[in-house]
Amino acid sequence: MKLILASASPRRQELLRMVGLDPQIIIPEIDETQQPGETVDRFLERTAIAKGLSIYRSDLYPALVVSADTIVHCDDRIIGKPVDAQDARRMLRLLSQRTHQVFTGLALMHRGRTHFAISRSAVIFKKLSDAEIDFYLANEEYLDKAGAYAIQGRAAMFIERIEGCFFNVMGFPLNLFYRMTQELAIDLFRE
Repeated sequence: MKLILASASPRRQELLRMVGLDPQIIIPEIDETQQPGETVDRFLERTAIAKGLSIYRSDLYPALVVSADTIVHCDDRIIGKPVDAQDARRMLRLLSQRTHQVFTGLALMHRGRTHFAISRSAVIFKKLSDAEIDFYLANEEYLDKAGAYAIQGRAAMFIERIEGCFFNVMGFPLNLFYRMTQELAIDLFRE
């Protein structure tokens, strides 16, 4: 099965390779701005599907095209990627000693059909001191990460508990992906 990942995320590529898949990467270009009044579920559905559709061509018809969008949600709003260190500091203070949600919208396109689902995880952060935040910002890549953190990096020290899929928090819910392919009778490991 030819697998195409419509994503620039190195974490999604890494996770798919970890389970023995070798996706072709095509980077989509779409507007990921939340529309006024758009719910989180609708936003994820729109952006995840738009990423896949932006690269889907007739010659890809027999392939499996996978696209996703992951967001951090706290205080009834989407917490995106920080624009600079000050913005990252604000985000980490917001998440400190709180529970926030990580949602990933996952779209699969195969033989002209689109399938979509959402993975939801709750992440509980410890109380962060200014010194911890300063250390983290000085030693970690945070600009390309929703909520200014990566669970698989130094931020792992700040996480007290996760309820839900760990890989969802990394940006690609592997179990949901696999379940969706099984429901669609797609054999990922067939040549």
